[in-house]
Amino acid sequence: MSLKKGPGGMELGECTRNPGYQNVEGDGSAAETINVDPGEKHDSSALKLDPDAVEEYTQIKPYAGMPKEVLLQYSSLARYRVPREILFWLTVACTLVLVALTITVIALSPRCLQWWQASPVYQVYPRSFKDSNGDGVGDLKGIQEQLDHFLYLNIKSVWLSPFYRSPMKDFGYDVEDFRDIDPLFGTMQDFEELLAEMHNKGLKLIMDFIPNHTSDRHRWFNLSRTRDPHYKDYYVWTDCNATGPKPNNWVSVFGNSSWTYDDVRGQCYLHQFLKEQPDLNFRNPNVYKDMTDIIHFWLEKGVDGFRMDAVKHMLEATHLRDEPQVDPSKPAESIQTEFDLHHDYTYTQLGLHDMLRGWRAVLDVYSREPGKYRFMVIESYDYQELEKTMMYYGTPLVRESDFPFNFYLLYLPQNTSGLWVKDLVHLWMANMPKGKWPNWVVGNHDKPRIASSAGQTYTRVINMLLLTLPGTPTTYYGEELGMENINVTDSQIQDPAGKYNASASRDPGRSPMQWNGDMNAGFNIKTNITWLPVHPDYRSVNVEVQMKDEGSVLAQYRFLNTLRQSELPLHRGWFCYVHADASVFSYLRELDGLDRAFLIVLNFGKESATTDLSSIRELPDQLKVLMSTNQINNGKVLQKSRILTEAAEGLVIQYSTHTRFNPNHPEQCYVSEKACYLSAIDILYKC
Repeated sequence: MSLKKGPGGMELGECTRNPGYQNVEGDGSAAETINVDPGEKHDSSALKLDPDAVEEYTQIKPYAGMPKEVLLQYSSLARYRVPREILFWLTVACTLVLVALTITVIALSPRCLQWWQASPVYQVYPRSFKDSNGDGVGDLKGIQEQLDHFLYLNIKSVWLSPFYRSPMKDFGYDVEDFRDIDPLFGTMQDFEELLAEMHNKGLKLIMDFIPNHTSDRHRWFNLSRTRDPHYKDYYVWTDCNATGPKPNNWVSVFGNSSWTYDDVRGQCYLHQFLKEQPDLNFRNPNVYKDMTDIIHFWLEKGVDGFRMDAVKHMLEATHLRDEPQVDPSKPAESIQTEFDLHHDYTYTQLGLHDMLRGWRAVLDVYSREPGKYRFMVIESYDYQELEKTMMYYGTPLVRESDFPFNFYLLYLPQNTSGLWVKDLVHLWMANMPKGKWPNWVVGNHDKPRIASSAGQTYTRVINMLLLTLPGTPTTYYGEELGMENINVTDSQIQDPAGKYNASASRDPGRSPMQWNGDMNAGFNIKTNITWLPVHPDYRSVNVEVQMKDEGSVLAQYRFLNTLRQSELPLHRGWFCYVHADASVFSYLRELDGLDRAFLIVLNFGKESATTDLSSIRELPDQLKVLMSTNQINNGKVLQKSRILTEAAEGLVIQYSTHTRFNPNHPEQCYVSEKACYLSAIDILYKC
C-alpha cells in the first residue's frame, strides 16, 4: 500500500487493499465490521493510518449513495441474488398462467349476442309516429323528438318503414329516388341528424330496402320505356298491345293482371304490385350492380341494417308461361288474386339466394369494425311453404340473412287455444336450421292490429308470449299500448289496396300513435289535421297515461322486456315445452349451471283453467309468481299441482333449482347456441 500526504498532512491510501470485500459472508462478525459515517468529522490524527490498521479493515455495510461498483459487489451475493431470481421466475410463471387463463376463457366463452339479438325490433311507420310540422303526416324530426320512448322501453333496434322520395302510390314502397328523402318526411340533413342522435343514445337504425320494383316515375323507368341503350332491359318487358290479351295469367298482389301496356314503348311491363310499381329485371347484371351501389350509399351514411322487402318476387321465369291454377276447373278469366295460382314461375326463382348472399357479403365488409355489425332481415310471406322461408337463413357454409321474419304468430287470432299457440311456435322451432336464431312477429303495417284481431283482452298475454320466447321479438308501434284498429269510411281510405277492395284496406292498423290525451293524441299538436283519424280511445290508451299506471299494458311490456334482457335464461337459455291443452300453453326457460329458472304459463282460452304440473319433477312443489298480467296475482305462491290462471292471463314464475329439465327431455327442448354458467367466477362458457 502506498500513502500520500494530503494538504493537511493526512496520509491517503491510493490503493487500499480490503480482503473483506470479496468475502463479506466469511468468518468476520458484525462486531468486527467497522462502521464509518462518511459525513462524520474526525481528528486528522485519529485517521492516521498505519499498515497494521489497514490490514484489519473489513468492508462497511451498504449505505445510501454508495458508488455503482460497491452496489454491484453486493448484488452478486447469494442473499440478494437468490430472492431476486425467485421473484423473477415467479413473475414469469404468473404471466404465463394469466395468458393461458385468458386464452382458455376466450376459447371456452360462447359468442356474445349481437344488438339485434339482445333487443326487440321496434317498427316505426313514419307517417303515423309523430308529426313535427303540423301537416298531419309523421316525419323524421317527429321520430327524433320521441327517441326517449325507445329508451324507456329498453328498445335498442328501430326499423323505419320507407321514407325515400316517392309519389306515394303505395306510401313509399314505390320509390322514385333511392338516394333521397321524400319532402313529406324531411330532408337528408334531417335523416343524418336523426341517425346521429340515435347512435348517441345507443340506438340502431334499420332501413327498408325495396329491391323488387321502383316507381314508374323513377329515372330508370323513363329511360327504359324510351329504349335507352343502357336502360332498355332494366325492367321486364314483353310484346303485347293495348287491346289484346295479356302475355300470360300472372296476377298482381293487389289483384288483376301483372301486366300493363305502355304507350311510349309499345310493350307491356311486369308489375307484381301496383301498375305504378314496375318490376326491375334482375337478370340484367347492371340492375343488380346499381341496387348494390344503393346499399353502399346508405351503409356509408351509417345505417345499421336493412329489412329486405318482398324478395321472393325479385326473379321471374324468362319463358313467361301461365302459372298453374289452384283450382284447374275454375274459368281462366275469373283468376283475379294471387291465391288463385301456384306461383311456380314468379316466386323464389333459382338465383334469388345468390343475389341475397352477395348483399350479405357487402354488409359483412361494413361489419368488420367492432360494435358495427350490419343486420339483414328478409321479408317473405311463404305461407304453407315454410321450407322456402328457412332457406333465407343460408347454409352451414354460406351466410344469408340473420333471420327471415317469422309471420306464423299472425295466425294466433284464428284459434283461442293453448294447443294452437304451441303448434304455431313449434312450427318454426322444429323447422329452423340448427344453431340459428328465431324471431316472432304478431303485427306490422300490412296486417290488422293484434289487439283487434285477437281481442283487447289477449293483448297482455300475447306480449308476454312475444317477450319470453327465445329469439328476437318484433313490436309494431302501438302494440306496447294495446292500440286497436280504427274504423275507416270509404271516403277516408288512403291505402291503394283498400281503394281496390275496401275489405283489404290496411289503413285501420296505421292510425296515428297515441302519445297523450291532448289534441290529436299528441301526434300533431300544431294543427287539427291527421292523415288518418286518431282512435277515439286515445284519452285512456296513450303513453302518458300508461306510464303512470304500474298495471298498464305499457308498464308490463317494459317490465318483461327489461327482465328478458337482464336474465340469462330468458335471452339465451333453453326453451322447453312442459304443457299444452285447450286453454294453457306453458314452457320453461333455463340455463345450465344457473340455479335460477323461469316457468311461463299462458292461458289463451276463454275460461279459467287449473294446470297440474306435478309430473314435472324438476319443478319445486311451491312456485312464486314474479309477474302476472293480472296485477293482483303478483307475488302469489302456488302449488305446482294447481296453477290457476284466468282467461287471457299469463304468469312469469321464477324458481330456484339445481335440477335441469333439458337433459332428460331433449325432444322437448331447443337452444340456438348452448352455453353454461359458472357461478364461481360469474361467467358463461361453452359446454
